[in-house]
Amino acid sequence: MFKSLTKLDYLLKETFLGLVRGGWMNWAAVSTVTVLLFLFGLSLQTSWQVEKLLYQFGSQLEVSVYLEPDMQAQSIEPLVAKMPDVTAIQRITKEEAWSKLVKEMRISDIEGVTQQLGENPLVDEIKVKARNSQVVPTLATQLAKLRGVDTVQYIDEAVKRIAQLHQGLNWISLTITIILTVTAIAVTTTTIRLIVMARRQEIEIMQLVGATSIWIYLPFILQGITFGLVGGAIAWSFISVIQQFLGKLLVNQPEFIQVITNGVQLTPAQILLLPVILLSFGATVGLIGSLFAVKRFAKG
Repeated sequence: MFKSLTKLDYLLKETFLGLVRGGWMNWAAVSTVTVLLFLFGLSLQTSWQVEKLLYQFGSQLEVSVYLEPDMQAQSIEPLVAKMPDVTAIQRITKEEAWSKLVKEMRISDIEGVTQQLGENPLVDEIKVKARNSQVVPTLATQLAKLRGVDTVQYIDEAVKRIAQLHQGLNWISLTITIILTVTAIAVTTTTIRLIVMARRQEIEIMQLVGATSIWIYLPFILQGITFGLVGGAIAWSFISVIQQFLGKLLVNQPEFIQVITNGVQLTPAQILLLPVILLSFGATVGLIGSLFAVKRFAKG
């Protein structure tokens, strides 16, 4: 037990001394890893939010049926209710819709506005809840064929556009992440290699007294992992600051923007998972870079 603690103490001391001796070279590696993990963290968070937005839209499964001007909702409501893919319906008369619209526009004289327009310009509407997302297009086609129906609208097109945007963002994020990962590994490799070369004389002495390659180069590997962990921590702190800033900025925004923003907030599990992913990714990048750096010296 004591022997193991002594070895651990040696490794930690050598790792710390290596970081101190590395000086500004360390920050070249840390800053590169930080940029990588910051962009990766933002893209991952955005991907989660867009996926939640897609689920939020898809879970509504609502079709809006707008009738012809002279048609009343109650006349075709029984026909809609009999359709097998319909789970619920809500009738909105043109009087109710007009009253709600005028209130949203903050107009107090409803009768005066109606008289100026000559009549209520809106039509009766029926909101139809579908059984699942797969039947929405078919149900919309069936509803459009009913006598007295003028227009049928649903969010399928919006969902498709968001899904396409999500896919495009994922490809862009993947490309940038690959490029920056290679760059971060290369910078980490160069930094560790320079540190190893600066301590070449000490390493030769350790080899002469019989120290193994693993024992000699393990502190350098731990330095590379430290670069990744520090970069991950900094990136996560930057992302957290941006989240708090945007949260305060959106407080005074219109209600519908706040509803969307609240709807795409990360779950508690995702909030905890994000720093774990960033730190793990950073440690992996640092490990790979340091292994590349010491590989040639260990063989030599």
